[in-house]
Amino acid sequence: MAANRWFTLLISGLVFLAGGALPVPVSAETVLKISGTGSALGTMKQLAEAFQKSHPGVRVQILPSLGSTGGIKSVLAGGIDLALSSRPLTKAEQQQGAKQEEYARSPFIFITNSKVNKQNITIRELEEFYSRQPARWADGSRIRLILRPEKDVDTTIIRNLSPGMEQAVKSALARPGMIMAITDQESSAVIAKTAGALGGATLAEIISENRPVNILSFNGVHASVKTIADKTYPLAKSYYLVTTSRTTTEVRQFAEFIRSTAAARILTKNGNLPVAVK
Repeated sequence: MAANRWFTLLISGLVFLAGGALPVPVSAETVLKISGTGSALGTMKQLAEAFQKSHPGVRVQILPSLGSTGGIKSVLAGGIDLALSSRPLTKAEQQQGAKQEEYARSPFIFITNSKVNKQNITIRELEEFYSRQPARWADGSRIRLILRPEKDVDTTIIRNLSPGMEQAVKSALARPGMIMAITDQESSAVIAKTAGALGGATLAEIISENRPVNILSFNGVHASVKTIADKTYPLAKSYYLVTTSRTTTEVRQFAEFIRSTAAARILTKNGNLPVAVK
């Protein structure tokens, strides 16, 4: 019995002495879930990778596109931590607690299938291509318009080009048999694989996702970060970070990182003009 008692005391002492050497439990990794407008996701993945290098306890997960409206609904419901939107919040969304902050702009561009032999497009040509069926390229091949839903931001940008464009887009949307792409990525993918295809996109998506398409200049002006900064290129899409009152410290740190010099280099490289905090 004495030996057993001595052995118990010995083991207890060893455990006590070794206590300081026991491994400290590793804290759980914080995961930030982000989604929203598809054309911003490619650049956001690169921003997330850079952020994680200086924040080893945080993992930023970029989810598949939900669209601007889907992303806003999800962040309000607590399904994601941060939404990316290519449109301003509605009054109803603000009343539900959504908050927005513009962080970048990217040129809105017209793109074609890579085999289309064309470098520039004008408003008059667009009016003709959208209103006329079948429309044809200069070599006689058929133009296949890739449309977006009527309420989509891209459709609104194109409709607002001119009064004639408003009517041309309305006509195209009402025409049976047209190709309709729901998301940004779907639109660019369809254009890349469809002979004679023409549609809209943002420079940010095309660069960040390395899309194999032909980028057209617009009315003779090449789309770039510089030309939207000096306003010589007239078409741009804004990108917003959408948060709520429940936004965590880690999300706020990521939002702050997006305003950093390092992030500005990533944004610019991918066809985004960083927007300063107002």
